[in-house]
Amino acid sequence: MVDYRPFGRTGVQISTLTLGAMNFGARGNPDHEDGIRIIHRALDEGINAIDTADVYSHGESEQIVGKSLAGGRRDDVFLATKFHGQVGEHPHHRGNSRRWIHRAVENSLRRLGTDWIDLYQVHRPEPDTDFDETLGALSDLVRQGKVRYLGTSTFEPSAIVEGQWIAQQRGRERVVSEQPPYSILARGAEREVLPVAQRHGLAVIPWSPLAGGWLSGRPQTGADGPVSRRAERFPARYDPAVPANASKLTAVAELTALADEAGLSLIHLALAFVLQHPAVTSAIIGPRTLAHLESQLGAGKVTLSADVLDRIDAIVAPGTTLNQADAGYVPPSLADPAQRRRGAKEA
Repeated sequence: MVDYRPFGRTGVQISTLTLGAMNFGARGNPDHEDGIRIIHRALDEGINAIDTADVYSHGESEQIVGKSLAGGRRDDVFLATKFHGQVGEHPHHRGNSRRWIHRAVENSLRRLGTDWIDLYQVHRPEPDTDFDETLGALSDLVRQGKVRYLGTSTFEPSAIVEGQWIAQQRGRERVVSEQPPYSILARGAEREVLPVAQRHGLAVIPWSPLAGGWLSGRPQTGADGPVSRRAERFPARYDPAVPANASKLTAVAELTALADEAGLSLIHLALAFVLQHPAVTSAIIGPRTLAHLESQLGAGKVTLSADVLDRIDAIVAPGTTLNQADAGYVPPSLADPAQRRRGAKEA
């Protein structure tokens, strides 16, 4: 069984492991019945939080989650989903605008087979959309009873603080949680995101605590090329010829040895590390198979000693993300050259 922690200052208690549903559907495991079995097993073990998104397998993930909760299990689950990404081909079927939010939530409610969503999250920032526009639309949904709480995912610290300011100054519903990327190999959130979340009393539910499979104990690359599903989809993220990935391979080898010495699996070492940060509420696990789920259960009961934590710090320094591609979001100020060059002209 799992332990439970306060979800920020909401009064809600959620399990230290959240079941992520990204791998249910065509993107990962297309077998709906198998996905339902995995979800039911997680619920039977005491996991009471499920996280999905409308873009996961183009809504199929939400459908599988909805099927699994039919028949009386919905009331006991803290159900989270997200909006922002492109769903369909129409240019308006995406984003953080009021227009799309009101349509996206109805689509998600229908696929999930529920009347309300516990946590509705902005999947990524959208600098061209006024965040007050987004929070205004989301506040309407809370007042209508379609959504209970609001969250963000992969927001920068300044955007997190801006959201709190808008809520206070303009009478909007307050964002109560942030979902950042956080693992031993991607520790950038430790610099500001986690301290800011603590300062404002936000729940933190990190995604990819196993670093996209790097900390799963399974090899990501080999002589015959990628061996994991994720590596097949994003080969550049796992190419050992990339210097940042070479650094990750070295770190994984050292972490594997440390886990063995501590009498733990690498998976439990990685999940326990994330859960031991005082800002973290629950770590999102994303099993594709029942075996994956079984390997991750029990991690919430593991406590790492100060010596083990110090040795992890020596392998990957606090606040360090070994490959910036794992940061999950690149702001336009960095991605768009035009935003960095005043009056630049073609040669």
